[in-house]
This record gives sequence, C-alpha cells and structure tokens, in this order.
Amino acid sequence: MPARFVYWMNVSVDGFIERAPGEHSGPDGPEWVSIDEELHREFNRRAAAMTLSVEGRVVRDMMDPYWPDARFDESLLPIEREYGEIYVAQPKVLVSRTRTTADHNTRVIGSDGRAIEALARIRQETEGDVGVGGADLASQLLDAGLIDELLLFTHPAVLGGGRPLFDPPRAGERAPVRLGLLEEQRFSSGVVLRRWDVLRSR
Repeated sequence: MPARFVYWMNVSVDGFIERAPGEHSGPDGPEWVSIDEELHREFNRRAAAMTLSVEGRVVRDMMDPYWPDARFDESLLPIEREYGEIYVAQPKVLVSRTRTTADHNTRVIGSDGRAIEALARIRQETEGDVGVGGADLASQLLDAGLIDELLLFTHPAVLGGGRPLFDPPRAGERAPVRLGLLEEQRFSSGVVLRRWDVLRSR
C-alpha cells in the first residue's frame, strides 16, 4: 500500500498560513500563532509518527539550522529540544532548484518538471504517513492528485489576507476538492486540529 502524503500546517481561521513573507523564520513565530507546551507535545507526537518528510526550500530554511541547533540549547523547553531530535533523525526529501546537498538525513531532488514525478514514485515506494511542508509544493501535489490528507492546526485568528493554504493552480482551474473529516481535537490555547481525508485522491 502506498504512503499517504499529509500536508500539515498552522492556519488562520480565514485560511491563511502567513500574513507577511518570512514571518515564521524567527524562533517565536508570528504573534497570531498560539503554540504552547500542550500543542508542541502534539506536534512532536505527530512528527515522530511520520515515515518521511518532504519539504520545499522555504520550509527547509525555516527549519534548519534552528531545530538542529535546538537540540543543544539549554534555554529551550525539553519539548522543544525533543522536536529538534525528531527533526534531525527523520528521513527527509528536499525539493529545491538552488540546493544540491543538505545535512541531517536529507535527500535532495531538483524542483523541475520531474520533481512531482519523483515524489509520486517515492509515495508509491514508501509506507506510512509522509509529511508535506510548504504551500507551493503542496499545491502542486494536490493538482497532481498526490495529497491524501490535510492535517490543519487552526489558530484563533483572522488575518484578512496573506499567503493562502493553497496557491492557485499553475494552469487552468482547480476542480473542487471534497474532504472527509477524520479527526478533530481542541487545545486549551484555542487551537483546533482537524484531519481531513482528500476524497478526490481515491
């Protein structure tokens, strides 16, 4: 059975993942994102259960070197240092036009016309859940019928604009994508986790 590609992301109530470019790059993230120890523990649990992680370059630059360095930063909470360990240990695929090498258990594939084909093969040859990070990459995979699940952490904020969860299709129009709710979980911070099955990919 092929792997399931899971696009997971923090998102506002009105469907945006970023109000301004680069706002996730700092250690604390944007002010509208409500991540406390309870939610971080859930992030860790979900990340550790992934077989593989697929990231675009923007997401990779956001994660590395911050999380690899976090493993040794005694000023951080144990739950944060633990996430650093999870991130480094997990096999990763980086999709990038500009980078040819990457550390921390990472395979790099070029972001050209063949990248989606390569990811389709990886999906077919892998088992378990594969985390997908990055709106551009997830949008291309959605249009190729390769996104199986959305794992969305909806934060109690309305941004009014910014980067949407999915980019517009690169060619033509995107048909409506029907979803089925698999799981819902609420956190004390007001964040609501919802897992959605992408029905179109069946």
